Amino acid sequence: MPSHLHDEVHDCTELLRSALRDHDITLPSLGVDLPGLAGSYALPLVALGNCNTDTARRLTEALRKAAGR
Repeated sequence: MPSHLHDEVHDCTELLRSALRDHDITLPSLGVDLPGLAGSYALPLVALGNCNTDTARRLTEALRKAAGR
């Protein structure tokens, strides 16, 4: 896998973590999908992780607000 893709997935993950933090949202398992880095996928994957229902509701509210709904 080209190193720029490896760097990109890490950068993207941190940007997402920061944007979520701006809304007081934490996805505890947010990270780089390690099998995706080692596998033969065309692009590496970001693992969004698990969250509780309160976090899922806050994430839904933030997305709806950003979409103007």
